[in-house]
Amino acid sequence: MIAISQQPEKMTIEEYFVWELNQDIRYEYINGEVFAMTGGTIPHNDIALNLYRPLYSHLHPQGCRVNVSDVKVQVSPQSPYFYPDLIVSCHPEDIKARKFIQYPKLIVEVLSPSTSNRDREEKFRYYLTIPSLQEYILIDSEKIYVERYCRGEGRMWLYYPYTIGDMITFSSIEFEFPIDILYEGVVFE
Repeated sequence: MIAISQQPEKMTIEEYFVWELNQDIRYEYINGEVFAMTGGTIPHNDIALNLYRPLYSHLHPQGCRVNVSDVKVQVSPQSPYFYPDLIVSCHPEDIKARKFIQYPKLIVEVLSPSTSNRDREEKFRYYLTIPSLQEYILIDSEKIYVERYCRGEGRMWLYYPYTIGDMITFSSIEFEFPIDILYEGVVFE
């Protein structure tokens, strides 16, 4: 998604929850500030949906949930709250959640030129602090390329790059698939 503006006034987390309910678009929240989110490109959307379809079929029978872009993830109770492109949780509290996901197992961001730096840097640093998170996935929407960060021992995160012809493994949910699935029907410039 593309951050298009920043609201000038700081607000508490409680104010943010009430305020956002009355907005026409989604807003991410970081330490009192809100950032407007707008739609991505068609390739961005296609990639997220291409991943959602097989993940839903794989995870639903296991009692897990997978959500696409309109569901917030709570990094900590006070801040921040983000809208990842795709999020997976199998935690009982998240299965019945109505406002946001607290215990993500896997988070996916589809990279666009305008969001790539934020997804790689700011969001990445915050996401790594979530104790339940096992994998962080970055999917390029401009070329066939996927990066997977998998929690290792202690504070270590393991890095796995994937490109044309590769099989991708999400070890946290025991799911393997060819990279081609992500880019099916995607038109590059």
